[in-house]
Amino acid sequence: METFKSDLSGKEFPLSERVSGDLIHGHLMQKIQEQKPAFSEDSCLAASELNSYKLQYLSDHLTQEIGDLGELEKTVLDSIGNRTTLSAITEEEDRSATLGQRVADKVAAFGGSWRFIISFSVILVLWIIANSVVLANKGFDPYPFILLNLILSCLAALQAPVIMMSQNRQEEKDRARAKSDYMINLKSELEIRMLHEKLDHLMLRQQQDIIEMQRDQIEQMDQLIERLEQNHKNTGNAG
Repeated sequence: METFKSDLSGKEFPLSERVSGDLIHGHLMQKIQEQKPAFSEDSCLAASELNSYKLQYLSDHLTQEIGDLGELEKTVLDSIGNRTTLSAITEEEDRSATLGQRVADKVAAFGGSWRFIISFSVILVLWIIANSVVLANKGFDPYPFILLNLILSCLAALQAPVIMMSQNRQEEKDRARAKSDYMINLKSELEIRMLHEKLDHLMLRQQQDIIEMQRDQIEQMDQLIERLEQNHKNTGNAG
């Protein structure tokens, strides 16, 4: 496997990771030259080294903007460095929910659905019909359905904790969703910032190349005009 020597660290890296110094934009180049003044556009380094400096630059930028970095900001930087998606991190957090949290989600989902309302209504109607009509008010719970009232009272007593549990879980999901949205937006902002700087750098280089080409063309035209004038003088003198 072909390798090259990094001008930044002096280490050997695969040739596929080689990045030329003239491809690095201004602020990132300044960040590298702060630690390695000899590094220039004619130098080269590995993509992994460039990625490390990119993370340092983004970390310094965030520190200047918001102060000390929290866990969310560090997660965003790790995601940029590892080239992973933040949605995958959110899915892992959802899968790591405890048994009680998963039960709370299922209970809340079932208790707040039409399936529960219809099923419970059917049970109540069958209970009343079975005791008052089929068993002629001599069944296990005759009118006024004392056992049914007891069950309904117990259900009402459990209803408030179930509702609170549902609200707590919903608040947890909302907080997790807000954190995920914040991290995704922050990551997008940082990557867009890097893209803008790259575009500015490329446009500046392109403008410089165009100016150099125009200078070369002007010099060639001047030389051509001088040759034509010289030929014209020579022709006049010969006549």
